[in-house]
Amino acid sequence: MARMDLGALTGLDPDGALMVGEHPVRVDASGAARLFEEIVDNIARVVQGNDEAIRLSVTCLVAGGHLLVEDVPGVGKTSLGKALSASVSCRHRRIQFTSDLLPSDVTGVSVFDATKTSFEFRPGPIFANIVLGDEINRTPPKTQSALLESMEERQVTVDGSTYKLPDPFMVIATQNPIEHEGTFPLPLSQLDRFLLRIQIGYPDVESEVVMLETHGVNEPLETLKPVATPEDVIALAARARAVHVSPLIQRYIVQIANATRVHPSVVLGMSPRATLALQRAARARAVLEGREFVAPDDVKAMAPSVITHRLELRAAAGRGRSPVKAVLDELLRQVPVPDLPTGRR
Repeated sequence: MARMDLGALTGLDPDGALMVGEHPVRVDASGAARLFEEIVDNIARVVQGNDEAIRLSVTCLVAGGHLLVEDVPGVGKTSLGKALSASVSCRHRRIQFTSDLLPSDVTGVSVFDATKTSFEFRPGPIFANIVLGDEINRTPPKTQSALLESMEERQVTVDGSTYKLPDPFMVIATQNPIEHEGTFPLPLSQLDRFLLRIQIGYPDVESEVVMLETHGVNEPLETLKPVATPEDVIALAARARAVHVSPLIQRYIVQIANATRVHPSVVLGMSPRATLALQRAARARAVLEGREFVAPDDVKAMAPSVITHRLELRAAAGRGRSPVKAVLDELLRQVPVPDLPTGRR
């Protein structure tokens, strides 16, 4: 795809072409699926044996959302974030969250310029297309809250002045759910800003053997080349927003949300923002599957990564392994799947 002026993007025309000024740039369904596979394959050169996590991370990028990668140490959380950033030829920055990190270390600070006798804003690392926040739960709530405005409104306000963030913009945050010493759990308002929460898990035996062979000789991340541009990402996101969602699918999503709100084990169910997030994620998955409409399988496939970190269970229901996932699986079995007519969906 040719380079574009990002400020000239005007959306999709009635024929489904991405408009750059008055010039359409065709982004068809098959082309979007091919580009998706290229990004996935590129990341897989660094992160072996975690194909599902890779696909979900790229889906989150196309959906225009933010990603929380939560798992035990050493399974490749940071490597996944770095590989995704390196696969797109855009500006990316890393923030190592620590207990002494200040909000201005993230957003930027106004500095007095003696030569101009005025204050000058110096942007922080949040002013990038892809921002990797490593161990986000190791910084205090005051610094965590510095991300709220940027993640929701794609802007930063410092000393009364508002600065727009670049497009595309994505935050990839990692955290370790096992070690709690010296950590500050993310509040629900912060968790709700993440479109998806994923786990990587341990690789299978064959993938780990390949990892020993590839990482033992050199570091694949150092030689990883980008396979997409910011314009490609914006084009994919525009295609995702144009994916058709039938009224039956929309009602299905709302029924899932209502089921979480009335379930006896759930204290806090899905919010309307979570309902919108599920639709966004399902649309992105449809694009990456080469379709121009959302199917029930898209909703069911994305539901665990979209919903589980947004539910709060009662104390009695929170016992055992993955209790939230178990409740969600139960709800997905109970909510009737819509029977869509053939043809235009």
